[in-house]
This record gives sequence, C-alpha cells and structure tokens, in this order.
Amino acid sequence: MKLKVVSKGAQAQDIEVSDATFAREYNESLVHQVVVAYRNAGRAGTKAQKTKAEVRGGGIKPWRQKGTGQARAGSIRSPIWVGGGRAFAAKPRDFAQKVNRKMYRGAMQAMLSELARTERLSVVNGIELEAPKTKLLVQKLGELKLGSNVLILIEAHDEKLELAARNLPYVDVLPVSSLDPLSLARHDHVLATAGAVRLIEERLA
Repeated sequence: MKLKVVSKGAQAQDIEVSDATFAREYNESLVHQVVVAYRNAGRAGTKAQKTKAEVRGGGIKPWRQKGTGQARAGSIRSPIWVGGGRAFAAKPRDFAQKVNRKMYRGAMQAMLSELARTERLSVVNGIELEAPKTKLLVQKLGELKLGSNVLILIEAHDEKLELAARNLPYVDVLPVSSLDPLSLARHDHVLATAGAVRLIEERLA
C-alpha cells in the first residue's frame, strides 16, 4: 500500500509501505492484551504488609480466657486489633504477563494499520526546527493541521525537537527504537518521518 507524504509548499508524494505492517486487519482483543501486558510490566509490585505472625509483639495472651467479662483474646496483634497484622497481607508480586514476539509484533502492526486506515497517521520527509523552541513546533503542527495530542516518531534522538516538545503536555517525541504500544494507544494522531516509517517496517517485518 501507499502512504501520502505531506509537505508544506510541495506536491504531496506517496511512499510505498508493506501491507503486512500498515494494512493489517485490526484485532482488538490482541491489541488490548498487549497494551495491558505492557502496562503491567511497568508495575513495581513492591507493596508489602505484615501478617499477624510478622508484626512485632503480641507474644503473650493479654488476659486470661475466662472471668474478665471481656471477649477472649490470644494476641494484641490480632487483625481485629489496632496495630495488629493484616488478615490477608499484600506481598511483593510480579505483574508481568507473557507476550511472545509474534503477538507483540501483530498488535503493533494492527495499531499502525488502524491509524493509517483512519487517517490518523501522517508522514513527512523530515521535521527540522531552527531552534529548540516550543513555539516553532506548535506552528509546524498547526501547519500540518494536527491536534494537540500528537506522537512524533523520528529515526533517532533529536535534541532540538525533544526540547521543543518538552513543555507540550500531550505531545511526545520518540525514536523508533523506543516505540511502544501504550504510546500508540494514548495519542490521537501520529506524525512520523519517512525514515522512521522505514525503520518501523524493518523492526516489525
């Protein structure tokens, strides 16, 4: 298939891309599974609480079993006591879910294909700024008629572009090597350079 290259002041061109990467059928369940797995992999899972056995103290019965008029108690560290242990204490755990390479690649291809199909993927020959200024980047995005929620994909790190986008809360700049499914899912529009498109094809081939 072909993607149109938009360029101000020049005639629009087409770039030939792989159907497997940019014209794949959308698989919602697969995309959901991969996005959830990616988010879960980022969870620390370090929450920890103490059980009755782990809380310090409570080694002696607070009062005798009968004759005091109070409910029987065996430890001041019981879960029903203030300062006691938790009945079902949280322990450190790993939230990671297994996603094999074929599933990950398929989800990424489905997301990119859906962006292209819904005309939310724009391709440009390059994104050059004279200075690392947010105003210049906002002007360029305005010329391309993109909204304020944009993911910019480039071949490699570009300090000027990254500094210019730093103050825009819903604009992210990522090299292709750092592209992930969550970034594709949470942006309304994706702006990619032609070189970035070629790199994506190589990585997802």
